[in-house]
Amino acid sequence: MIIKAIKDRKSIRNYVPKANVSEAQIKELLEAAMLAPSACNSRPWEFIVVQNREKLEAITKIHPYTQMLTTASCAIVVCADLNLQSGVSEGFFPQDCGAATQNILLQAVELGLGTCWCGIYPKEDKVRAFRSLFELSVNVVPFCVIAVGVPAEEIGSRGFYEETKVKWVK
Repeated sequence: MIIKAIKDRKSIRNYVPKANVSEAQIKELLEAAMLAPSACNSRPWEFIVVQNREKLEAITKIHPYTQMLTTASCAIVVCADLNLQSGVSEGFFPQDCGAATQNILLQAVELGLGTCWCGIYPKEDKVRAFRSLFELSVNVVPFCVIAVGVPAEEIGSRGFYEETKVKWVK
């Protein structure tokens, strides 16, 4: 059930080093991402799957909150191609890429994998650094990087419902 995946999802910062995440599992994560809704079905996302240890290390140097990549099996960089949004859909890439990212995180739970979502956009210094690292055009915006691997820490359900954050309008 989807509510179980939602409750079980948490940011994992410790992974089993050198654990295998298969290409089939990565493709399942990406398929889930591409099933996300997007403004006017523009589907502005692109994904970079990073398995190269040197590139993973380079990410940790340009983004201080990605140190978990030293043990993660891989990373997925979610990007937006601004050329794919125009008219009504223009400017909605953060919502679209956010929905795709959340789908990756939830699918990972079902596969028994851990993830950690680290934002890139809207921090211009990080956007520039990721563009440079992956040789992206100026029309492609690196949105976030997701660490993926086999968790080396316990994943358990949690709950955060807070009645005080709800306003009922009847």
